[in-house]
Amino acid sequence: MNYVLISMILALLIPIYEAWQDNNIWQKILAFASIATKTSIMMLVVSVLRDDWSIGVVAVIILSVGNAGLMLLANLIKRLNEV
Repeated sequence: MNYVLISMILALLIPIYEAWQDNNIWQKILAFASIATKTSIMMLVVSVLRDDWSIGVVAVIILSVGNAGLMLLANLIKRLNEV
């Protein structure tokens, strides 16, 4: 299972590099949404391995609400740039 977590961390580095490289706000927001999704999946894996439901509940909340808030922030930034 440690290899699975290590591979998940390596997969997490791809959107971090993309956000660092690109100057487009939409690409950065999509990269951060991908990071949030991948970290919450990693939290779910850790919660199953540790048999800790409190970590799993936080991960599910991040999965269900976190990306919606990030997309609302992206729309707000886009509207502020248009004015």
